[in-house]
Amino acid sequence: MMIAKPARRLDSVEEYYFSVKLKQIDRMNRRGAQVLNLGIGSPDLDPAEEVLEVLSKKAIQSGNHAYQSYRGLPALRQAFAKWYARYFDVRLDPETEVLPLMGSKEGLMHLAMSFLEEGDKVLVPNPAYPAYAAVSRLAGAEVVYYDLKAEHGWRPDFSSLEQLDLRRVKLMWLNYPNMPTGARATKELFSRWIAFAERHKILLVHDNPYAFILNEPLSMLSLPGAKRVVLELNSLSKSHNLAGWRVGVLAGAAPYLQTVLQFKSNMDSGMFKPLQLAAAKALELGEAWYQRQNDIYTKRREKVFELLSILGCTYDKDGGGLFVWARIPEGWKDAHELSDELLHAARIFITPGHIFGSGGQRYLRISLCCSESVLLEAIRRLEGVALSGGSRFVKNVNHG
Repeated sequence: MMIAKPARRLDSVEEYYFSVKLKQIDRMNRRGAQVLNLGIGSPDLDPAEEVLEVLSKKAIQSGNHAYQSYRGLPALRQAFAKWYARYFDVRLDPETEVLPLMGSKEGLMHLAMSFLEEGDKVLVPNPAYPAYAAVSRLAGAEVVYYDLKAEHGWRPDFSSLEQLDLRRVKLMWLNYPNMPTGARATKELFSRWIAFAERHKILLVHDNPYAFILNEPLSMLSLPGAKRVVLELNSLSKSHNLAGWRVGVLAGAAPYLQTVLQFKSNMDSGMFKPLQLAAAKALELGEAWYQRQNDIYTKRREKVFELLSILGCTYDKDGGGLFVWARIPEGWKDAHELSDELLHAARIFITPGHIFGSGGQRYLRISLCCSESVLLEAIRRLEGVALSGGSRFVKNVNHG
């Protein structure tokens, strides 16, 4: 029994879905189930060898274990600025327009706490990464959802946005290549967003961690006038297989970053110096690195398509990012029902789309962060498995 009552702000959020689900899967595995987890976007590939060499070398050097700057090492800020210039054609001042983070998820919370308060409204896409709504509510703001629909290519309907009461909207979250749908953005789309934000005096936060995954890198900051209304989050988690390292960045105009630093500097004492130096090395990797990763993900995606076809799902083969988003066939109440049956009947976990919002009720999301051998085993398990008492079946398919 707790002697301290939880803060009321926690009433606005629940324990993160994957936190709960992973505990369930762990219990099943301890009973011998050997669940195949196709749901989590945690890269299983290793970082580049030269990046690991820097971490190893610097970690044993004397003097590298003290507290570090809240703003990150100059070497890391400069590396991020050069990375943005090289791949996104964006010029950033490493002194004032680049703020390294302990992962971009940390940045979401920092941004919410730095700019939002009670009485503010926030535009959150539906479907979307659940953290956008969570951090907004924890900061005391009211969440207003804007729909992303398949018939619009999972892009916003600006005419519908203009019909909303936007008078108290202070911030808008967006994310392309989109997670979970895989939809890509264009410069024309970003330009419309910037004009919308200028017109209504809304701060746009573009979350861009999938820029290099099965996609042509594009930054919202590359558009004219973007720095007046846009902040961009990026991360090395997906692009460089450094998810556990927790290295991200917030890029944008100096006044915005200074505001975030005012909050951030009260929350941490800097990142481990060898880790920052190794991350700077990762940012120097050439195009061949990204191509090798994408070659692997392309092959895996073909197996995911095969698996989804067995389930009778429909999907877009041209999406970007680290996931495949698929509509489930008729006959299932929703994707949650199908996901649970797959977990218990075939010992396969696939993320149900409802966790990303009401727009995902009839969709599944499969991660590309599992080997071809794991995907082939998932396909093997699906062949001939009966679901829902025999009224629906996964059909046997010859996969060679």
